[in-house]
Amino acid sequence: MNSAPRVTAYIVGEALIDAVQTQSGDAEEFPGGSPANVALTLGRLGHDVALHTWLGQDARGTAIVDWLAQSHVALTAGSQDARKTPVAEAHIQEDGSARYVFDLEWDLHGVDEAWRNADVVHTGSIGAVLEPGGSKVRKLLSSAKPSATITYDPNARPMLMGSPEYARSIVESYVELADVVKVSDEDLEWLYPGQDIYEVAREWQSRGPALVVVTRGGSGAIGYAECGAVEISAPRVTVADTVGAGDSFMGALIHGLAQHDCLGKDGRDRLHSLDRSTLETVLNQCARVAAVTVSRPGANPPWLAEI
Repeated sequence: MNSAPRVTAYIVGEALIDAVQTQSGDAEEFPGGSPANVALTLGRLGHDVALHTWLGQDARGTAIVDWLAQSHVALTAGSQDARKTPVAEAHIQEDGSARYVFDLEWDLHGVDEAWRNADVVHTGSIGAVLEPGGSKVRKLLSSAKPSATITYDPNARPMLMGSPEYARSIVESYVELADVVKVSDEDLEWLYPGQDIYEVAREWQSRGPALVVVTRGGSGAIGYAECGAVEISAPRVTVADTVGAGDSFMGALIHGLAQHDCLGKDGRDRLHSLDRSTLETVLNQCARVAAVTVSRPGANPPWLAEI
């Protein structure tokens, strides 16, 4: 993977402990959380990253802070004001996929102005939906929109997000706000039962995002942009588990767009005029990053030198 211009990324959303239980009954704790995993990926790929999250000042919170710091991710003010650090129990299925049970609260405290200097502001998953923090996240992204690229991954968690009908209205509000959306086929199937998910993705792209990418696990991904649809396959790999795979794909997507100077206010025109060759290159790069992540346990994306 070629190096990219170093960009400033502001990530807002949950960080938590993934308590992973395998089919054999073994259990191990890994720091994670979808937006935190995106931040981690970007830090490992050489960017300046700040994460605005909601942790407790307990042993698990300290483990997350140390984990992030090792990958050059800084926490913003107010990120450690929670009563306790959130936990997600991840039960690994026969195919390596993970089923989650959550114990968390979500809010944002403190006024942090770091987003004003960001080239990209990202959110997704629980932190974009769960109140009282969700409304604060939407307000922050709206404020950042004029100067930064807004990226979003719904990363649906049905146990916490309510019915598809309820979650869909919130998700669509973020889609209309975003410049780049990454969504899994499973998320689209849950949000739009019985509908053609690829038609949904095309319709999302027509609402304003320059790029909507649908990930399909081992079947690769499809990107929808003004240049049309671009499909790529996924590298073959022995799967340890899929924890953090989509998040590392999202981080690599931001990284790839940075390589082509498509981020920030000055990159907006280039983002909307992506050609098919460039989009294919970026998506293949994302798939390689995700392949490394699934080849090892937990949310453990590659460093730049590993690719």
